[in-house]
Amino acid sequence: MTDSPLKKISEAEYLRTEEASPFKREYVDGFLYALHSEDGLTAQTAQTGATSNHSLICTNLIVALHRPARQRGCQVYASDMRVRGDLSGTRYYYPDIVLTCEDLPGDARYAQAPCLIAEVLSRSTQDTDRREKVWAYQSLSSLQGYLLVDTAARAVRLYRREAEGWREEYAEGGGQVTLPCVDLTLSLDEIYDGARL
Repeated sequence: MTDSPLKKISEAEYLRTEEASPFKREYVDGFLYALHSEDGLTAQTAQTGATSNHSLICTNLIVALHRPARQRGCQVYASDMRVRGDLSGTRYYYPDIVLTCEDLPGDARYAQAPCLIAEVLSRSTQDTDRREKVWAYQSLSSLQGYLLVDTAARAVRLYRREAEGWREEYAEGGGQVTLPCVDLTLSLDEIYDGARL
C-alpha cells in the first residue's frame, strides 16, 4: 500500500513554507493548490501567466480604487495579498485585488477583513472564481462586494451585500458598476481601458 499523494498540512506549515515557495499556493482546508498560469501549467510558470488584458484590467481597477480607498483610511492590494477565511475550515486565497480597511502591520501577508474583492477571470481559474470563491468570500462578514471581471468579453458581475442578503448585478458593453466600500461608480470603458476586447 502506498501513501496518498493528497496529504493534509497544517495551517502553520502552510504559512511557514509559502514564503519560500517558488510559486503561489492557495490553502483550502489543509490542502495546497498551486495557482495556474493562463496556459494551465503550474510550478515554475504559476506566477507568469497573466495576459496583457488581465494585467491592464487589474491596473485600471487598482488605479481607480487607490485614491477613494485612501480617503477612507483603507488600502488596495494587488495579487500578492492573501485573504484568510474560515468557512468549515481555514482557507487562504490570492485574489487579484483586495480592498481592506483593517489596520494591517507593514509585514502582513494576509487580510482577514476585506471590504471588496475583485477577481479578473482567467481561463484557468474562472470556474473556481465563479463557484467556490463566491461561496467562500460571501462568508466573510466584512465583505461588502465581490467583483468578477471577464477577460473574454466586456462584462462584469458584482455580488453586493445588502441587509436582506446578497444581490447580484451584471453590466456589459457600455454599462457601469458602483463598487461598495468606496461608493465608486466605474464605467466598463474605464475598467477595460487599453484592453483589446
